[in-house]
Amino acid sequence: MSGIGKACHELRVPEATKTWRIVDHVAADAVVILEVFATTTQKTPNSVIAICRARLRMFTSI
Repeated sequence: MSGIGKACHELRVPEATKTWRIVDHVAADAVVILEVFATTTQKTPNSVIAICRARLRMFTSI
């Protein structure tokens, strides 16, 4: 997901009424789960994107 950052991906797991999404970042030494959420639409909410960006900044500043 280039809207969040480099090496970020989204995995979609469909259920009957909603789709679960897992947003992750793949680093050289770790896979960081940035967010897990359920949605009924195709668009990722702006609030989730903001949370993922903030968590990615926290991880990369360590």
